Amino acid sequence: MERFLDWWKKEDRRATLLKALLLALVPLLCCVAYCAAQGRWIWEVYLPSSQWNDELFYYKQVEGILSHGYPQGYFGFNESHALKLSFAAWSPVLVFPWVIWGLLFGWNLASPVLCNIFLLSLACFLYVWLVRPSWRQLGMVALLFGLYNNFARYMLSGMPEAICFAMVILFYGAAVNYLRRRKNYKLVVLFAMSCTMTLMRPYLILFLLLPCWLWILGSRRGRWLRGLGSAAILGATLGLYGAINHYLGAEYITPLFYTDWIQAFFRQGVLGGLRFTFEKLLTKGSEYMDYAKQGLRTVNTTGAVYAGYLLCLFALAVQCAGDWAAYRRSGKGLDRSSGKGLDRHPGEDLDRHPGAGDSPQGAAAGWAVARAHLAFCFLTMLPALLLMYKTIEGSRHLLTFMAALIFLIPLAEKGAWRRTACVAACLGAAFAYLYIYRAADPYDYQVAYMQEERRASLEEWERVFDESLALDREDVPNYRNVVIWVQNDVIEDAPVYTAWQLLYMLPEGFGINCCTRDYVLEHVGSLRSRYLCGPVGGEIERLCEENGYRQLYTDGEMALYEIY
Repeated sequence: MERFLDWWKKEDRRATLLKALLLALVPLLCCVAYCAAQGRWIWEVYLPSSQWNDELFYYKQVEGILSHGYPQGYFGFNESHALKLSFAAWSPVLVFPWVIWGLLFGWNLASPVLCNIFLLSLACFLYVWLVRPSWRQLGMVALLFGLYNNFARYMLSGMPEAICFAMVILFYGAAVNYLRRRKNYKLVVLFAMSCTMTLMRPYLILFLLLPCWLWILGSRRGRWLRGLGSAAILGATLGLYGAINHYLGAEYITPLFYTDWIQAFFRQGVLGGLRFTFEKLLTKGSEYMDYAKQGLRTVNTTGAVYAGYLLCLFALAVQCAGDWAAYRRSGKGLDRSSGKGLDRHPGEDLDRHPGAGDSPQGAAAGWAVARAHLAFCFLTMLPALLLMYKTIEGSRHLLTFMAALIFLIPLAEKGAWRRTACVAACLGAAFAYLYIYRAADPYDYQVAYMQEERRASLEEWERVFDESLALDREDVPNYRNVVIWVQNDVIEDAPVYTAWQLLYMLPEGFGINCCTRDYVLEHVGSLRSRYLCGPVGGEIERLCEENGYRQLYTDGEMALYEIY
């Protein structure tokens, strides 16, 4: 007990706990404020009213994992399926926090939102405990968090972006804590977190480079061995992600990312590949800037993210320049007995003199290293985005990096407060303009709330699904447990979309295969899935009747057919 009291009194942990609790409340308060601004209450959030169809796949896959270990029917696109098990195109590692939440508290339509809020609150709490920011730094973080509306928007959704946000916040909190005082177990935690993040989304391997770098340069002895070890960890992580993507991922309708610039090196040689890559960067870079300009001038969500990313990069450059200036002003290197200066690598063995890591100079060195690494990630992710993603679709992948920046920008020494406050104020103003004032596109910013008409339809279809669909438990996963969701049909020369939100009520374990109209029209006589849902009154309905598909139910807008 005395040891605990000594630990508690050390470094004013009572104040740290108060700060942690206050920052942990910010995510919930932001969600409440977001809903209040739209005239609703937070408990009215209702996923089946959403227009984001990715949420359906994430939700039903987690449901299948919790009820049967894995979905008993194939998730996929145009009747594609994974080589092993039954997951869709995205890594199942991405939703592992939701699975843990479901195991502990059960899984229902409110679970993704509750878990998202909890994860961000936990990340904020642990960030304060790991970083120990001052009251001024804490205030800046809280302000930027509130103004960056994407935090609240994705917490109030069934999208896993909030999981990525929480992971990078914890990652940098752990990195700063490690750089303050080196302990081997902390480095192991950094490796574990960054490897997990890479398995979630491959471009997050950029974060794995930081613990590799810190490990290699931690001390001068055996650096080449640690370099080989780091290369092995990088290779093993990439190999494991490749295996997950190959065996557990279903083929998407379009490529998830493009590798034509890599293929150009094999087809056209080194010079031809370089020319192709450079030309693509110029073309896609021009598109990027056009979107960014639109984001500043009009309501354009993609453009707002692109513009915000550039502004964040500029803010990060200003802070890194200040860190470099402090490094140059220090003159001498880090004296191991005093901890002064910044020029000796913060990853070197400060544990020989514990006071060095805990000094203000040691803390500042940790902040500088974390910011420098994030700047590297920003600069690397930009050409990767231009080369590998469609310009219209890639903006969401930048949100995680911007979320990390909010927790690093305010960290500065007393002598740099004026510059830091200026940067934070400008960044906050940009966030308010781009993500609050310009956040007028209902598709991207309107939270899904309870609608009585939708709830009644869901109750009706839940009864129909329970009575009409029987889960086949032999040779699972299989197509007998799959419902085709036809994206749309054409009725009187106008596209009519399937009310896919009703598929939330499918029995646990069923898979969903999203199919385009063209695919169904071409393969209508040879579809492998057992059930089909599509709009009423179009070509799809006519062909289903001609091919003898048995109509199980229709509400006048959507029909459910049994194919065999």
